[in-house]
Amino acid sequence: MQAISPSLIKAKRATQLIFLVCGLGMASWAPMVPYAKDRLGLHEAQLGLLLLFLGAGALVMMPVAGALAGRFGSRAVIIGASAVMSLSLPLLLIISAPVVMAIALFMFGSGVGAVDVAMNAHGVQVQNLYGRPIMSSLHGLFSVGGLIGPLGLGFLIKLGLDPVYAATGVAALLLFIVFSQYSKLFDRTTEREAIAQFSGAENDEGRLRVRFQWLRPGVLFLGALCFAAFLSEGAMLDWSAVFLRDIKGLAPEFAGAGYAAFSVAMATMRLLGDGLVERLNSKAVVVGGSLVAAAGLLIAVYSPWIPLVLTGFVLLGIGAANIVPVFFSDAGRLKGVPPTVAIPTITTIGYAGQLAGPALLGFIAHHYELPAAFGFCAIFMVAIAFGYGIKKGDMTNERPDTHRRRLDKETTS
Repeated sequence: MQAISPSLIKAKRATQLIFLVCGLGMASWAPMVPYAKDRLGLHEAQLGLLLLFLGAGALVMMPVAGALAGRFGSRAVIIGASAVMSLSLPLLLIISAPVVMAIALFMFGSGVGAVDVAMNAHGVQVQNLYGRPIMSSLHGLFSVGGLIGPLGLGFLIKLGLDPVYAATGVAALLLFIVFSQYSKLFDRTTEREAIAQFSGAENDEGRLRVRFQWLRPGVLFLGALCFAAFLSEGAMLDWSAVFLRDIKGLAPEFAGAGYAAFSVAMATMRLLGDGLVERLNSKAVVVGGSLVAAAGLLIAVYSPWIPLVLTGFVLLGIGAANIVPVFFSDAGRLKGVPPTVAIPTITTIGYAGQLAGPALLGFIAHHYELPAAFGFCAIFMVAIAFGYGIKKGDMTNERPDTHRRRLDKETTS
């Protein structure tokens, strides 16, 4: 068995740090929201409308980022988008005009969305050349960043540091990490060679065919599954606290315990997920995980005891943790479709589920109560298990027998 080249090891570590940076940057916005609300003098409805611009920026930029990554390489998009994300972060604590704030949130969301697409496109190529699963741990580091980002920024503010200076310090740290890893990420040539090898998406002249490939059934199928998976994650973010307070009678100060339990379980399971995928297989992880997640939701809905409800949320996090990383891995090896087309497509559709899903669940809750909305999410998770279990097998190119393949050349520029 051939040893892994030093350049590939460096590329893997650099990709891990990029995922951490993206999670840190995105989640650092969370503790800023109350400050922005007070500074702009907004009520809840106005704030909700303003927050749509963040999601809109991400959704608009995701397909654009895929096209740019296909033309200039994922590394260039990661660097540029990380700079936009980081430089926008302190501005969110300075701007006092709602219209300008909407523009800044759109820019911030655009940076986050572009980094998300580019880092996943880069990550699947590193995984393919590495010869073993790494996507779950990459997403695990994103989740870790999402957990420590708000805590770190909140800690700096608690120490007495002005929120603007705290955000500026976080932004500087993000920029330092990203630019220090630039030379370790795959250059455009190495990435294109990996895409051609593992997706078979080259034409006779060696140029990637990308026109209308996002309409391929395999791409849209994975996108639909991502929509369902992200919908459940969005439900936890937006509705778990309301569910615990209004349906289960938990005190308001403890209503966030459900999302915390879910997040910790998901982050932990993702960090362990690569070994699970390697020991089992992607089909078992997705089908089994979806059923565990569905069971967790049903336990949360029907249990009258708060500890068991929280256990249901933990099961949801455990089951759902490695579903999306597997989908991204599949997108990196779809037959005849380059990752720079497949990944932006499934990411955009998936995040549409995370953004629009809570509104859909709110509509269901308004007409049939909130437990029915959570039950709807459980049905979606079962649908993921059923659909993936039937379809998986003929969508992707299997990895060649290059377990721990050595790169024959350095990938740094």
